[in-house]
Amino acid sequence: MAHSEITYAVADYVATITLNRPDKLNAWTPIMADEVKAAMRAATDDDKVRVIVLTGAGRGFCAGADMNRLSNLSNDGAGAKIEAEAPFDTSARVDFQHRQAYFAAVPKPIIAAINGPCAGLGMVIALYCDMRFGADTAVFSSAFARRGLIAEHGISWLLPRLVGHSKAADLLLSARKVAADEALRIGLLDRVVAGDQLMADTLAYARDLATLSSPRSLRVIKKQLWEVPFQTLQEAIVTADREMQLSFASEDFKEGVKHFVEKRAPQFSGR
Repeated sequence: MAHSEITYAVADYVATITLNRPDKLNAWTPIMADEVKAAMRAATDDDKVRVIVLTGAGRGFCAGADMNRLSNLSNDGAGAKIEAEAPFDTSARVDFQHRQAYFAAVPKPIIAAINGPCAGLGMVIALYCDMRFGADTAVFSSAFARRGLIAEHGISWLLPRLVGHSKAADLLLSARKVAADEALRIGLLDRVVAGDQLMADTLAYARDLATLSSPRSLRVIKKQLWEVPFQTLQEAIVTADREMQLSFASEDFKEGVKHFVEKRAPQFSGR
């Protein structure tokens, strides 16, 4: 798989996708968007991948949309149009068939390793990941209000669910910078580590998920977590009861019990 703006590697059941425009702080372009989506598809279809890590090359995660593209749009704003994309998975709920939101339809956990600035569209992308680990140098900014833009790509739905309404209003309206320690405190980040340890710690966690947890369980639980905001408690319980019954008949359930009884490492098949 040839790429010009990302790199893609697989090891120990973990796919690592790296945004690779370090001289531009990995600013997002249409080419990068296409390559990330293709890499997500490759990871989805590869049985040797159970967890995905998304990070940035150099000293930043993603500074947002490429400023050259924004400059072109500002010169012809009236003629600008947001084009629809083909769905990543036509069987996923319609909410997850939009640009960036397709991360929720990827059936494997996605962990963002945020190694520096994460702004604008970069912040949107990070929020669509299932977890976010950050270097102590990570810094967030929604940026939109300071560019004359609005809360795009569903961030107005995502952000309040992570940090609450008033904090989301603060971050979106002010577009101020949020350092790693505050990001951890309010829920933008799940953990913070020293910058030189970020990838080692993130990959170690990803490998634990990939080898100690059932791939089938990872897949079903991720779907449950993303669908539950659209469900009542009763609907969530009915879904869980149905999925639990299917789990009882799975190979991974049998292996989950067997390896525990035999006191050995699991050998899950994902089935």
